Amino acid sequence: MGISELTAKFDPSDFLTSLTDFSKQHRAQRWEGSIGDFLTRILPGNPTAYVRTSHEYIWDMLLWYGRDVPGSDAEKARELFKRELFGVDEPLARVVDYFKAAAAGSDVGRRLLLLLGPPSGGKSTLAILLKRGLEEYSRTDEGALYAIKGSPLRESPLNMVPTSLRAQFRETYGVEIVGELSPWARDYLDRECDGDYLRVPVERIFLSEAARCGIGTYAPHDPSTADIADLVGSVDLSKVSRVGDEGDPRAWSWSGAVYAASRGVLEMIEILKVKREFLYLLLTMTQEKNVKVARFPLIYLDETILAHTNLAEFNRFLQEKENEALLDRMVIIKVPYALSYKDEARIYKKLVYGAPAFRNTHLDPHVLHLAAVFAILTRHAKPEREGLDLPKKVRMFAGEAVEGFSETEVARLKAEAPDEGLSGVSPRFVINALSTAITRGNARSLTSMELLLALKDAIESDARMDAKQKKIWFDHLVTARKEFYNRWVKEDVHRALFASFQDEAQQLLEKYLDEIEAALDQRKVTDPMTGESRAPDERFLRSVEEKIKVSESGKQSFRQEVIRKAMVAFKAGEKFRLASHARVREAIEQYLFEERRDVLRLVTSTARPDDDARQKISVVQERLVTEYGYDEHSAQEALNYITTLLSQE
Repeated sequence: MGISELTAKFDPSDFLTSLTDFSKQHRAQRWEGSIGDFLTRILPGNPTAYVRTSHEYIWDMLLWYGRDVPGSDAEKARELFKRELFGVDEPLARVVDYFKAAAAGSDVGRRLLLLLGPPSGGKSTLAILLKRGLEEYSRTDEGALYAIKGSPLRESPLNMVPTSLRAQFRETYGVEIVGELSPWARDYLDRECDGDYLRVPVERIFLSEAARCGIGTYAPHDPSTADIADLVGSVDLSKVSRVGDEGDPRAWSWSGAVYAASRGVLEMIEILKVKREFLYLLLTMTQEKNVKVARFPLIYLDETILAHTNLAEFNRFLQEKENEALLDRMVIIKVPYALSYKDEARIYKKLVYGAPAFRNTHLDPHVLHLAAVFAILTRHAKPEREGLDLPKKVRMFAGEAVEGFSETEVARLKAEAPDEGLSGVSPRFVINALSTAITRGNARSLTSMELLLALKDAIESDARMDAKQKKIWFDHLVTARKEFYNRWVKEDVHRALFASFQDEAQQLLEKYLDEIEAALDQRKVTDPMTGESRAPDERFLRSVEEKIKVSESGKQSFRQEVIRKAMVAFKAGEKFRLASHARVREAIEQYLFEERRDVLRLVTSTARPDDDARQKISVVQERLVTEYGYDEHSAQEALNYITTLLSQE
């Protein structure tokens, strides 16, 4: 869709109206008043909401995002991440468990959350989603936050309640106050309000990373020159001359990252690159909820620290024994690459179509899946189990049925290789190759073969890899093409060639069911044409089953499984169709493909096609475009590729 079409479809006045409405709503959400106003007008409505810790606030935010999702709280709390993160369900479940336990008041809340994984694995995206979620939630009624106006720590106005009155407060409102005034607030109370608590102004705040309000981010630079003042601030000499005392809170620069993140979340990027004193400060803050700086007593801070780092830094950190105590105060969650090529393809789709320049580029229906298969092949260890190779393993992890292996086998494979997915091709590597292929070729269309060539070039030009590693990855490209793309494109062309494929396939499926039912019951079959009785057609049964490599010894159990599923469908009042059993569908399609191979070869390989052949080719191309996701360019390539395959068989 071009710009002219967009402007024709959307009236600019509609956007201006939306912007005006947003501005009005934003102004309406603001609130200011005194502590007295807050205690009488705001707090009684929902006292529990205004004494939440940062972990409780984040947990409530996660549940708010999943409020319309059926299921358990754990399922609801993952909804925020499902929009952008794919193939990392287990790490996300552990992250959710961390916040749930921390919000419940367990000791987990006194631990720093560390995400550990390879580059481009989703760690930063997870942190960004969490921060953006907090920003949006703080603008809702459920997520409303109030703070002492002007406080650089945006501390809760309830911290103003004197310790001697907190028991009475608990009896009055039914909630406990946890938190102490900062040096800034104590000074403000005495200097600006003459010690009168009820005069202290209060305002509603909105979390914002850009405004450094409740969301802070720290990225280390050169460790040798890094200053801890970046975290906790320092004396501002320009203010000392005005206030006359370095120990005056007004002379302190409250610009440190830990103050910016107060009552929200602090993201620490590449945390293990910082000096050890930084780590001790952060871990003490998570454990004790306070920080100590020169000239001031302990400063109470409630915030969640979310850190992430890569494997190389973590392994170096592990080698130093003095870091054991620090590790004990962290909750470490591994965030590996996706191990399902279907999930990986969703990542590529998000990244490719997120680039405005590529949104009008047509990708043939297998480009992203083919790239994903290659990536997954590099991340899997070669299986040692008999009868299991890498292509089968890739299919199993994508949820596809593989002969001889049950669905529970995937869980066992994961348990045997817990670090699988922490190495291999990164999504960034593949996206770079995809982007290069799109920009250097036909910018309006990209085919699977063009993608493979782009990946091959990317491997060849990568200076980080030695010849041995490149050879392994080249082999994975060949495997992806032969074991996956060849099958996919054959199925597409075959279906497009025969308009009656679905009807024929269903008829063949019903014949297969009749034959195996008779074979299992050891009874004869009545021929529908002649009316004569005959023995089950074992040759037909085996010719279908061999297409998916069902062994002679395994045919009985396979047939029993098919009949069981057919009976389940029958009892539910449903018809057993091709979609009911993935492996039977594959077998039937392959069987039909073999039956029609000569016709297909004739249509696709005729050098000078006659009118009839030309008409068939035209119909196939049109059907590939209209029904199977190709465009004219990729459909022609698919037909040419099939011609080459058939000539080699």
